[in-house]
Amino acid sequence: MDVRVLGPVSVHERGRSVLPTAGKPRQLLALLALRGNHLVTVGTLMQEVWGSRPPRSAATTLQTYVLQLRRLLAEAQADRGDGAAVLAKEILQTRPSGYRLVLSSGRVDALEFEQLAAAGRRALSVGDDHAASGLLGRALALWQGSALMDIGLGEVLELEALALEEARAAVLESRIGADLRLGRHGQLIPELRVLAARSPMNESVHRQLMIAFYRSGNAWRALETYHALRRTLRGELGLEPSASLRRLQQAVLTDDPELADVAGTWSAGLPAAA
Repeated sequence: MDVRVLGPVSVHERGRSVLPTAGKPRQLLALLALRGNHLVTVGTLMQEVWGSRPPRSAATTLQTYVLQLRRLLAEAQADRGDGAAVLAKEILQTRPSGYRLVLSSGRVDALEFEQLAAAGRRALSVGDDHAASGLLGRALALWQGSALMDIGLGEVLELEALALEEARAAVLESRIGADLRLGRHGQLIPELRVLAARSPMNESVHRQLMIAFYRSGNAWRALETYHALRRTLRGELGLEPSASLRRLQQAVLTDDPELADVAGTWSAGLPAAA
């Protein structure tokens, strides 16, 4: 089974789509696929499909949706003849308290993302920025849009999508950090400018953009980036940039030689406050 949720959702069994066209069954399959090989309780499935106030017919309707999913799975196994329906029940299993989608083989892009991200973090922990950049870049390349972007999200899937997006943002920040330490500041500027425009109050993105600008010989652009963030934070939240970002501004103003050192403390993380 091939499951993709990092963008438009697709679920294929033996090359054939088993994703329903109706909204609620699509939600059901997306949640079962995301938690593949793990039990998903009836209560969790009802919460996803109907929220905190399921109708009286919810249990019966849920069973109907499961039957629809099994029918699609059986159709994908049509060459198995009479055994197709039995195999469909083995793939989408009923348990006393819920259901489990068995993903014994194939590809799940969210799982692949997690594995590559973990490998990238291990490379970072031993100081191998080349390997980390490659692994984290491969993890990010799996994304084809926003998580679960063409599925109507209920209460459960909304949290799942949020967790995936937060993991994506953390991996992106780590990959850019590795690239900065590899001296790729000039290549990073276009990407970081887009990220800063999309997230005008994200200090981590603006910090990395300031460093990239400075190392590219554009100290004034680094300061311009700081002041743009400061105006946004003051205008939207009435807040000043963090102490660490203010120290970075001072380092740019004083032409701190450590700021130009790709292996120095500014690349590993902002220096501690004096």
